[in-house]
Amino acid sequence: MDVRSQVSMVFHLDKCIGCHTCSIACKNIWTDRKGAEYMWWNNVETKPGTGYPTKWENQDIYKGGWEKNGDTVSLKGAGKFKGLKNIFHNPHMPVLDDYYEPWTYKYQDLFTAPEGNDQPTATAVSLVTGEHMDVQSGPNWDDDMGGSIDYARQDVNLQKLSSAEQEAMFQLERMTFHYLPRICNHCLNPACVASCPSGALYKRGEDGIVLINQERCRAWRMCVTACPYKKSYYNWNTGKSEKCVLCYPRLESGQAPACFHSCVGRIRYLGVMLYDADKIEAAAAAPDDQLVNAQMDIYLDPFDPEVIKQAKLNGIADSTITAAQNSPVYKFVKVWKLALPLHPEFRTLPNLFYVPALLPTMATVADGVYNTTSKSLWNGVESNRLPMKYLASLFSAGNTGQVVDVMKRLMAVRLHRRGVTVGDLNAAEISSAMNEVNMDKETADAIFRLTALATFDERFVIPPAHREESIEMLENTADVKGNTGFGFKETPARGL
Repeated sequence: MDVRSQVSMVFHLDKCIGCHTCSIACKNIWTDRKGAEYMWWNNVETKPGTGYPTKWENQDIYKGGWEKNGDTVSLKGAGKFKGLKNIFHNPHMPVLDDYYEPWTYKYQDLFTAPEGNDQPTATAVSLVTGEHMDVQSGPNWDDDMGGSIDYARQDVNLQKLSSAEQEAMFQLERMTFHYLPRICNHCLNPACVASCPSGALYKRGEDGIVLINQERCRAWRMCVTACPYKKSYYNWNTGKSEKCVLCYPRLESGQAPACFHSCVGRIRYLGVMLYDADKIEAAAAAPDDQLVNAQMDIYLDPFDPEVIKQAKLNGIADSTITAAQNSPVYKFVKVWKLALPLHPEFRTLPNLFYVPALLPTMATVADGVYNTTSKSLWNGVESNRLPMKYLASLFSAGNTGQVVDVMKRLMAVRLHRRGVTVGDLNAAEISSAMNEVNMDKETADAIFRLTALATFDERFVIPPAHREESIEMLENTADVKGNTGFGFKETPARGL
């Protein structure tokens, strides 16, 4: 058992209002500079939709992530030989038009235009060339399903649905959409790290954050191809690749990342997960229908005495173990089984998990009476307006049963809380829903609290950084046999 610690995240999609405040916070801190104008380390997409960059989910186009080869995996579009073949021309890398050409407006024209009968306008100019341009797209161009023929209907996840099911989703009375915020997943099996010819990308041993060493980066851009989520970007001004750093300077000082801190809907949770690194290869190579369960099996119980013992032997600090025990991510992912990874079929084992969104309340009016029975307020999960096949394509590699189980758990909490606060539901119906998912009232109340009433400290359980000890381990790499600086395989000279 090779126990390591990983800073992990949960986004609760039922609470996201699509305000993009998180995106602006990140943009103002990290990518508000030359060469990074088109970058959005945090972006919010509308689903159904093609996202940013366009059709990033379609690996037939971009060749990102890993593919299963027997009992192991290999990079789909990058790697030693594939990278050498495409070293001078990479056909699987998104171009600027797939993101969008960033622009600004010549506001000075409003003041310097000659006198005339027409109202002067501020024309759009490219932030790359400085020339006049016609704006064609943007990072959230299909927001709220705007232009659904070109965007929402081109969502690759709809391919799993029949034509009749697809058409039903776009009927006005059945139409539904939800928001999908995305950042770097800081994966356990990051394809970007494996693809880099110069070794510039690395995963920090103390918290699992994936970073790019700007001094070692040689702009091969294989990381852009390899990342199936397209969260590695090329800075055309500096000639270096860049990506989300999970605001590690803030984490090291005990602060939440900027996008987490600024989130209006309070949808974001951050905490430590302990995992067994020895299981990574087998989990990444699991069959599609077993991928989620294989990944969940990697994460360990932080209260297990044997796990605690092995964690300490591996150099993990007591404060980190305590943070793992209090982690809201551990509760959502392992204890309550409410959060799922995005596109696990990419086999990168992402550490960002999503609680799927339940549909808005529906009701009927008959003979002037507003019907508030749960059967009319909330249809059964199987008859959801958003097909389970679609959600399964997003969050469970097509395993519909896993999504249905999560949705039934969320519905049980909703029914229980409706019974507590309004009291207009049949007690037998509530009890039946909770028994079906083996949930008691205390658990339902705990889920409700962490979802709706959690304080700042409950949502973000940030362990002390212990950077000085991590640096010491790196410096002792040559002196301590087996200590790579990334895995803490042996106890350092001066223990934690």
